[in-house]
Amino acid sequence: MNIATDIREQLQLPPLDQIGFVVKDLDSAIALYDPMFGPFDVQRYGEITYNYRGREEACELDIAFGKIGDIEIELIQWVSGGGPHKEFLDAGREGMHHLRFLVENLEEKVSEAEKLGYQKIWGKRFGKGLAVAYMERENDPLIVEFLENHRGV
Repeated sequence: MNIATDIREQLQLPPLDQIGFVVKDLDSAIALYDPMFGPFDVQRYGEITYNYRGREEACELDIAFGKIGDIEIELIQWVSGGGPHKEFLDAGREGMHHLRFLVENLEEKVSEAEKLGYQKIWGKRFGKGLAVAYMERENDPLIVEFLENHRGV
């Protein structure tokens, strides 16, 4: 059995919901990808504080959301502060960054993933029913994102 399939089965993950890309220039990325994944909805949330590698860290991201079939395409431009998106760019990378899965209970799914070698590196509980966590594992550049969203936003 494929290790990836085994992990997906062990975590009882639903179908993939989103593919996230980190880009240096959001406008250029939208122009490039709009014919395939557009139209894009641009969101500029301003500075938000997340738990990043065990400490509170403010960051600002500009984000654009597109779609291909049932899969959301997220383009993320780092603006300021610390976080995994800046870390990705600082490593000289740009492009596919994470895969997102919707989960019923974020804390429970994070705990299950940690038993399989994943570590929570970035996350936030925005309120009851809305929380996010980025999970990474050693020697794997791809981040897995869990989103608990009972608010429908």
